[in-house]
Amino acid sequence: MELTLQQFFSLLGFLLCSYFLLKCFGFLKYLFPHQWGPVPLSFFRSMGEWAVVTGAGDGIGKEYAIELAKRGMNIVMISRTLEKMNAVAKEIEESTGRNVKIIQVDFTKQSIYEDIKQNLSGMEIGILVNNVGMLHNPEPCRFLDGPETDEGLINCNITSAVKMTRIILTQMEERKRGLILNISSAICYFPCPLYSLYSASKAFVTSFSKALNAEYKSKGIVIQAVTPYGVSTAMTGRIPTNIITKAADDFVRESLNYIKLGDETFGSIAHEVLGRIIHCIPLWLIHSTTVQEHILNFISKNRKDGSKNM
Repeated sequence: MELTLQQFFSLLGFLLCSYFLLKCFGFLKYLFPHQWGPVPLSFFRSMGEWAVVTGAGDGIGKEYAIELAKRGMNIVMISRTLEKMNAVAKEIEESTGRNVKIIQVDFTKQSIYEDIKQNLSGMEIGILVNNVGMLHNPEPCRFLDGPETDEGLINCNITSAVKMTRIILTQMEERKRGLILNISSAICYFPCPLYSLYSASKAFVTSFSKALNAEYKSKGIVIQAVTPYGVSTAMTGRIPTNIITKAADDFVRESLNYIKLGDETFGSIAHEVLGRIIHCIPLWLIHSTTVQEHILNFISKNRKDGSKNM
């Protein structure tokens, strides 16, 4: 039986309408997370006694450490800057009464994981937040114009997530429960010129996380990639907050509402809306040499203006 042209377009219209209805239906879970996948306060403590947070001295990692402590977890903070971690640990202990353990390491190195493993030995770890990360260059630039810190970035952004997951997932599998949050970036969804290595590293983290969730969700373990757009932290230059750019503490609190909503989340309603808009932009436009030149010229002009005002 052959389709007429009218039947073909009717079928195409039905399929497109069904697709967009499903998209809208999926968006409802962000508007009503407590009805779709409620996360009681007891959920976090039921995972285990301790939460491990990498890159916990500042920014998003710091706020995850504080917020998980408020929800009943003892905290293991792992980062490079001891002074910052001590300040956060003091804040957590005084405000929540929870215990805090500090492990000082540099995630740009590969020789740190045996020490971390020994320090975590015997602890019941219910939550892992793989948050530590770094930019290849604080400002956008072409690959060859950036510093030769490739190995450090790969170790920090990629190797850390793999190694920390391997250390902690083993005991989660034995206990048949646990939560792993891999903090990625919305930049993972498209190859991003001027941030080529960073966007590629975040694409790895997201893909790795989603694959692991498929492997281990039947064992009672939740593994989720969190892919925010703008969050005001030291790494992003403390950019002013607005309806899109979130303060780190606000973002973390909101993102924890969505941990039962699938293997990936933008972590924020505002970022979910922005993501759906940006995904409609053709990749050829994002990759346009003209667009790249405008960005680099804008940055260069701002630098010159800033130096005149110093």
